[in-house]
Amino acid sequence: MKKQSSNHIFMIEPKAFYTNKQTLQSNHYQQDDVDMDQEKITALAIQEFRCLRDALIENGVNVLTYKGEEKCPDHVFPNWFTTFDDKSIQIFPMMAKNRRLEKTNQMVSGLTNFYKLAADLSFEESNSRYLESTSSMVFDRVNNRVFATESPRTDKDLIAEWCKNNKFELILFETESHNGGPIYHTDVLMYIGTNVVGICFDVIKEKYRELVLESVKEHHEVIELSSPQLLDFCGNCLEVENNCGDLFLVMSTRAYKSYTGSQIQQIKKNYKGVIHRDLPVIERYGGGSARCMLAELF
Repeated sequence: MKKQSSNHIFMIEPKAFYTNKQTLQSNHYQQDDVDMDQEKITALAIQEFRCLRDALIENGVNVLTYKGEEKCPDHVFPNWFTTFDDKSIQIFPMMAKNRRLEKTNQMVSGLTNFYKLAADLSFEESNSRYLESTSSMVFDRVNNRVFATESPRTDKDLIAEWCKNNKFELILFETESHNGGPIYHTDVLMYIGTNVVGICFDVIKEKYRELVLESVKEHHEVIELSSPQLLDFCGNCLEVENNCGDLFLVMSTRAYKSYTGSQIQQIKKNYKGVIHRDLPVIERYGGGSARCMLAELF
């Protein structure tokens, strides 16, 4: 029986962390107003990383941790691979050149000791076609569906080919962020759990809203997020399972505080609890939050 979530999470502790100039143009949630030195930013990011990792472990979630590379400012976000419940792994093409370096031989070798490498699409980087794994694709694993918004980091033709080849139904749509451009990653605006979906319809272009609404309502209870809540990373959450089979929703404290009381009640009705920690430096300089830091090992 297919499961939506995993009790084993892959994380990368950053060796260096700072604003990645190569991702600024497409990531509208990332800030470049550096007001502290890089060494301080890195130290704070490592502290935030460890707090979230430890919170997962304290709640009974297994965590596999690797150390990042100095030349990879976004190594804390391991969204270059996906594992599947048939014990296979696929590696995906990244848009930023320094993000392509995140796929280190050590990490790939470590993962392929446990997973069969079913595909490595890194060659598409030479074709300027990108598909950034679980950030580009939000998986409904139980129902074999992929939700995705087209963006510079999510090539619409490549994702259509991938879904066809891997027997996933694709729900593809267009979005508009607070600055008028497309939202760079689908996991900014939505997450899918076993019973619930959190999603912001306001940023989905009107001609696609009904399609997406009907698709998410078919199998899940819906938590509707507002556009301002996306700026607080309320859409960047991940369902995880602990060793007792309990389900938790992981998010940042900033996101948790931005949820309304009724939304929190809706979450707590479906989860054993919410795991959240403060991630202000990672969110500010990386433009990603808790979900971006977690890769599921099925």
